Amino acid sequence: MSPTSILLHKILSVLFVAACLVGCNGNEQHFVVVRADRSISKPSAYPLAIDNEKVGKYPPDAKSGAGYFYDDVLEYRVWFHPERGAEPLNGTEDYYVAFAQYERAAEISKSKKGAEDPLVLVRQTEWIDEPEPGHYVPENGNRITEWQVKWLNGGRRTPVSIAEFMKHPKPADKSEANSEDDEEQ
Repeated sequence: MSPTSILLHKILSVLFVAACLVGCNGNEQHFVVVRADRSISKPSAYPLAIDNEKVGKYPPDAKSGAGYFYDDVLEYRVWFHPERGAEPLNGTEDYYVAFAQYERAAEISKSKKGAEDPLVLVRQTEWIDEPEPGHYVPENGNRITEWQVKWLNGGRRTPVSIAEFMKHPKPADKSEANSEDDEEQ
């Protein structure tokens, strides 16, 4: 090996070790999807995922709640907690299984120890921000957020949803905590 090759090898080794140390920071949570069920078995009480092939491929660390309206259902998620008795498939960290259909998620949620009730991952291209109670701000862009499944009822955005809401705003039911700040993953 030439001196240049040896030096290059040492530099690459140091960079590799540094990348491993940065990537293995013990303070970060590493949520993972452990399985994706893209099947659909029957009619559903809630919308199906818009693209079955993408179920399980969305970022795991989406914010939770907010917006009042959704544009697309991306997937349903059942989160598992080893500290509550779930099988430790991600060490001691939480993990989830993604589903294309609500009923399949609900079935797993009820039958597995340490599982939460299903959540739904939605895409919003227009939504209502509520930076403080009763102060509503129409927003647009492209964001992905987790919701409680019951928020899907009446929440699908139409071309006039935002304008109608702004004319006659209705506060979120506080028991549902439908705000960005109330529920974070």
